[in-house]
Amino acid sequence: MRAGWRWLIVGLAVTASHAALAAEPAAAPPAAAAPAAPAAPAWPPSVADFAQIDFVEDASISPNGRYLAGIFGFAGRQVIGIVPIIGAEEKPIFQGIPDKLTTDGVMWVNDNEIIVPVTAQEEIDAGENWYISRAISLNRTTGKVQRLLWNLKGQHAGQVLWLPHDGSSEVLMEGQDSIYEGEDFWPAVYRVNVSTAGYQKVVAGRVDVRGWQADATGTVRMAYQHNDEKRISRLLYRGEGGGLFRTIDRADTGKSESVINTVMFMPGSDHALTIHDDDKGLSQIYETDLATRTDIKAFYTAPAGKEVGSARIARDGSALLGVRLAGVHGKTVWLDPAFAALQDQFDKAVGDRRATIISYSADRTKLLVIVDRENSPGALYYYDTQIGTMQRIAFINKALGTRPLAPVKMVSYQARDGLAIEAVLTVPRDREAKNLPIIMLPHGGPWAADGPNYDYWAQFLASRGYVVMQPNFRGSTGYGSEFETKGEGQMGLAMQDDITDGLAWAVKQGLADPRRACIVGGSYGGYAAMWGLAKDPDLYRCAISIAGVSNVRRDVNDFNDIDATSGKDAWKRMSADFAAISPINAVDRIKAPLLLIHGKKDGRVDFHQSTAMESRMRAAGKKVELLLLPEADHHFGRQADREALLGAIETFLRQHNPAN
Repeated sequence: MRAGWRWLIVGLAVTASHAALAAEPAAAPPAAAAPAAPAAPAWPPSVADFAQIDFVEDASISPNGRYLAGIFGFAGRQVIGIVPIIGAEEKPIFQGIPDKLTTDGVMWVNDNEIIVPVTAQEEIDAGENWYISRAISLNRTTGKVQRLLWNLKGQHAGQVLWLPHDGSSEVLMEGQDSIYEGEDFWPAVYRVNVSTAGYQKVVAGRVDVRGWQADATGTVRMAYQHNDEKRISRLLYRGEGGGLFRTIDRADTGKSESVINTVMFMPGSDHALTIHDDDKGLSQIYETDLATRTDIKAFYTAPAGKEVGSARIARDGSALLGVRLAGVHGKTVWLDPAFAALQDQFDKAVGDRRATIISYSADRTKLLVIVDRENSPGALYYYDTQIGTMQRIAFINKALGTRPLAPVKMVSYQARDGLAIEAVLTVPRDREAKNLPIIMLPHGGPWAADGPNYDYWAQFLASRGYVVMQPNFRGSTGYGSEFETKGEGQMGLAMQDDITDGLAWAVKQGLADPRRACIVGGSYGGYAAMWGLAKDPDLYRCAISIAGVSNVRRDVNDFNDIDATSGKDAWKRMSADFAAISPINAVDRIKAPLLLIHGKKDGRVDFHQSTAMESRMRAAGKKVELLLLPEADHHFGRQADREALLGAIETFLRQHNPAN
């Protein structure tokens, strides 16, 4: 039996104004012209400028290309919205996001309806936190919201497996109907009508199956199975005509193995496009006969040293249009000739900026394009191939516009054991890059990586006079499986040394003053910030942990999930002794001041990670400050919380590591 749980039904509240977020009216500039930016304010930009919520996240264009859906910034917070791109007489539709919920993307079902998966977190009686997932739909024409599969009694029922391509309103979703182990605990597949919220079960759950996969026609063809005790994963498959599922792939997750990832079923056969590692440990795309689990051919191989991160599939599932390369230098390589030609046209038109196609209509003639720089949030554009010009919808951050901020570049250095490490380096634009105060800013995850992209934390710090270094320590993703597995067993050890070695490199280059170094990070980066003070107590003048993990064992047990065991397996491979690398157990070694910032509505890292660390620090007579934000989530999705975050960082650094 799963742990007992008080079921929480989260109410949805419609709050947003219908007139607030219409796309900015703008004459359609030629594709080659740079967008006109707002008048540049005095340098540096204010805390409020950097904290401004993006105009839209998860932007997606409707199948007919007339509407834009996404998570919009409105009055300092985020709302779900559908905005007309064409036809100013139509009203935009907005839906407030209740405080207990976070959104997980936006998907068009047809030209009038979208699905938004949502997640809540709830503490149960035993002091254990759980994720709870569901989905809602929003109708553009009526503004009506439907709760999808909210009657199910299980923990998870928000995964969308398949979307229609004929304008209809029925989708496939999977969901659990019990929190107790048994037939209803394992997720079944449901056909759900997003207009009425009606549903019916089409595939029953089966023991150890954690997820399903459907082909372009809506036929369930594949199941992912994992056994917790044996740490064995299996991939189950059946052909187009149905029949019994049978095992076609097997992996020992305890040894970091994984089954193949199917990205597209090829109609009329048992063939599919799959992603898995080549003999060098780099992920590529293959045409695979699923019936025999045999690779027919390499369908796409990334350039030397690179690997495939994800695939861009046509809306109807009929073709692979392009691939997104993994890693910090990743870009979309378009295999579709029309898109490849468009990308070439955009690249030539925008000069030293970058044009990224993020969404396209069903007929691929209408696109959403972000034009930005590595040091500017840029702007969102609409492009119609029949017109041939880009029309600006909005600046991503109106306060900052599109002007370049602090220079950003990638650098490489050697760790003490000779391993090559890449890092993002951001240097103040108004200071000589010599002997500067430095902020080491390790990323979260730790299965993530930082690249040459706009980062409002790094840019804010650079605008205040600091050189900022973001090292992609061993264990980071996008460098191949060998580099990633080098992090196993090295959390708090070589992973932390890679950060330290980056600081040493910056000092040797003459960029940084070793007496004026601080370490700042969020989530896993917050852990690294605290651990940096404990592991190397004479290295940093201060540290700031944002939603950081102070007790690693506690973090592993937070937020139970149907896949919690496989997630814990990954964490357990990172260290043989959680207690020995937990900052909360090493407070006695800390010398420098520590600032802890955490949101009480964080659904990723429990805020008690920070309150417990503060208590331990105070009891030991250490210098510590805590900013606990009652409304903040893990990503600080409200402008007020971002302003409080950046303001606290600025004040703390000015006191303990002034840039002047």
